[in-house]
Amino acid sequence: MGARVTLVDSLNPAYGGNRFNIQDIAGQVTVDVSDVRDARSMAGHLQGCDFLFNLAGQTSHLDSMTDPQTDLAINAAAQLSILEACRVNNPGVRIVFASTRQLYGKPQYLPVDEKHPIRPVDVNGINKLAGEWYHLLYHGVYGIATAALRLTNTYGPGMRVKDARQTFLGVWVRNLVDGAPIQVFGDGRQLRDFNYVDDVVDALLLAATDARALGKCYNLGSKEIVSLGALAELMVRLHGGGTQQLVPFPPARKAIDIGDYYGDFAMIENELGWSPKVGLESGLTRTLAYYSQNASSYWDRT
Repeated sequence: MGARVTLVDSLNPAYGGNRFNIQDIAGQVTVDVSDVRDARSMAGHLQGCDFLFNLAGQTSHLDSMTDPQTDLAINAAAQLSILEACRVNNPGVRIVFASTRQLYGKPQYLPVDEKHPIRPVDVNGINKLAGEWYHLLYHGVYGIATAALRLTNTYGPGMRVKDARQTFLGVWVRNLVDGAPIQVFGDGRQLRDFNYVDDVVDALLLAATDARALGKCYNLGSKEIVSLGALAELMVRLHGGGTQQLVPFPPARKAIDIGDYYGDFAMIENELGWSPKVGLESGLTRTLAYYSQNASSYWDRT
């Protein structure tokens, strides 16, 4: 689209930053290794930019319970610092914040729309909610052009696959490539929806460039609803081999599990014209092929 793009990432090994993710465009972008918790650094980056895709965050629900202060610092306090830097240094910037469906907690009805009660079940959900509402507040009070997307299970090439700290789908991919069994917690009947990364990028660009998105939160989602057991079976078939096994929920995970979830994305579809284009089978096929080819760039296989 002709933009001059700067990528800001702490490259903290725990959070999935990996220079291989941009190996095909490395010569077209500027990379700055810094942390969103560094308010002075963020203020410098924000001067003069037209758009901010605010994607940095601590995304592990389990980690947020074992280390809540770090989650608070990244997902809430740092977001407030970023918005203050925009207010002071660049009030004309357009911001899209990556929020999460986790803030709804255990659904009271399905599919979950934007009017659903908000009742987070973990520290991550509370802090992400704070980050989201800071963005909406700064739009309402200061006129900063903000929008938020409540992401569901985003997957595809480049996601963290070393373990299950950020997405169970990532470690499932790794296990298939390594010939290890996929472990499905509980009875495998939990329902989920998924978005391939390309579709999420399309939504981010629409939210950044369409004035109808200003000051709003949108659910993303899919009309393909699948149980985790069926998802594991599909991945085994697409990979051409592998196994799955049902295992009991670890107590720490069971305490914050939300049960079935799938979202109603009619609002963003009707207002901005977004709907997912990449079907689950196609997206998983691409993802499995990518990691089969590039496994050594994402985890130690020795």
